[in-house]
Amino acid sequence: MMKNTVNSPSHTGLWGAMRPVALGTVLLGSVLTLSGCFPLAAGGALMTGIVASDRRSSGTQLEDKNIELKAGGQIRQNIGERGHISVNSYNRQVLITGEVPSAQDKALAEKLVKDVENVSTVLNELDVMGNSSFSERSSDLITNGRVTAAIFDAKDLTTNAFKIVTERGVVYVMGRVTAREAKRVTDVVTGVSGVKKMVRVLDIISEEELARIAPPITQK
Repeated sequence: MMKNTVNSPSHTGLWGAMRPVALGTVLLGSVLTLSGCFPLAAGGALMTGIVASDRRSSGTQLEDKNIELKAGGQIRQNIGERGHISVNSYNRQVLITGEVPSAQDKALAEKLVKDVENVSTVLNELDVMGNSSFSERSSDLITNGRVTAAIFDAKDLTTNAFKIVTERGVVYVMGRVTAREAKRVTDVVTGVSGVKKMVRVLDIISEEELARIAPPITQK
């Protein structure tokens, strides 16, 4: 797993340039990510397409969903409303973001996640501070949608290769990508309005491995 941080400059947003269909799709994805809700079922054709284009195996995708559900349940049971915590798993590597009131709660959240079956690694990005406000979370929702739409519009990137998480303007990009794609997505994300900083949490694979596991990108 590669984790590094990229600061983002000020710039003009892409919001007005979004396609209506793409905008609706990315906003739905952002709502699910930011609310901590993980859907168990969806329309058959849509779900089949998403699973097929994901660079994780179907078994790994199911494991990631189970990790998120189990870890989220443990956190709600042991920390509850003391903190605002989001758990996102990609390829069994788990990102914890949000806010907790104490260093003890931060350590507890990490332990609870590490104890969940099939977790490989944990990146604890929790901040010890008061919970984010509704307006901050709404702003993150918009930023998350902008970032996802920008990746969708990039003809040389595959949207389903990435998982985007946004907390207080910091955008975390998860996925299994080549070094070329990692550089390209960095350029795309740091050019989006509202992104204060980008943190890459990526598995770097070779171009040869990509050719084996993913179909070529078609014209969007």
